[in-house]
Amino acid sequence: MAASLIFPWRFMLASSYYLPGTILSLVSSGKLSTLFSWFGFQAVWFSRFWGWAGPQVRSSAEIKVVPLLEGRVSAGDVLPSGSTHQGVGGTVLEIGPGSGMWVSIFSDKYLGLSATKSGSRSKVTRVYGVEPNAGVHAGLRAQIAAAGLEDMYEIVPVGIEDLERSGRVERESVDCIVSVLCLCSIPNPQHNITELYSYLKPGGRWFVYEHVKCAHWQGRGIAAYQALMNYIWPHFIGGCELRRDTGKWLREAGPWSVVDLTEPIGQPWFIPLPHVIGVLTK
Repeated sequence: MAASLIFPWRFMLASSYYLPGTILSLVSSGKLSTLFSWFGFQAVWFSRFWGWAGPQVRSSAEIKVVPLLEGRVSAGDVLPSGSTHQGVGGTVLEIGPGSGMWVSIFSDKYLGLSATKSGSRSKVTRVYGVEPNAGVHAGLRAQIAAAGLEDMYEIVPVGIEDLERSGRVERESVDCIVSVLCLCSIPNPQHNITELYSYLKPGGRWFVYEHVKCAHWQGRGIAAYQALMNYIWPHFIGGCELRRDTGKWLREAGPWSVVDLTEPIGQPWFIPLPHVIGVLTK
């Protein structure tokens, strides 16, 4: 229990380690306008920090995220191989890929599939990565190349609110949306979640693994602790918010034929960064 309660503070301390280096790099490169712009500075700071933190987050989360995209998560539980629903495939909209932490999961090679072999997911034919932070694009391109996805992964360098104006993706043209630990930091989350819903085809699937606000069953004490941390956390973790009711907003984004979104099985009541996991089908 103590480790779970202390973890957010340790994570913020690790982020603070990258603060002096970020300042020095901007001064030495003459990017003073970025240095004196909080949002610009925060984006650079977070990009440097996430270069270290991202692989560790993936290491701890992929035990849930990979089965989710394979179609092996139901009612918050990871199902055994062979017990599968429809996984990710077709045209995919990845929200907030950052420096490419999850890019390789769209590769058939990563999930052990060939172009023609049937499995727990169909072939991914196109991925649009919606990532407005230009500071992470170099790392994202490197991960795309390492996964061998240069011909089918396109970086869309705008926010969700500008996706339609970008002309890259049409509404109701996407088979799947993938959001992994990113809806915590998008602007205007309720509006933009509803916007993203409009890009799904009828029958399209939204794969979700996100941290959210504490649930009522966790008790007032842990909710108050999370609220206290949220005064500090966004400043150290790139604008990430701890208290978003993301599960509720997803359910209310539009009509769904199937909603399978809940807390992961075995999630302890005292965790100050609780998650939801699952798939919503339009």
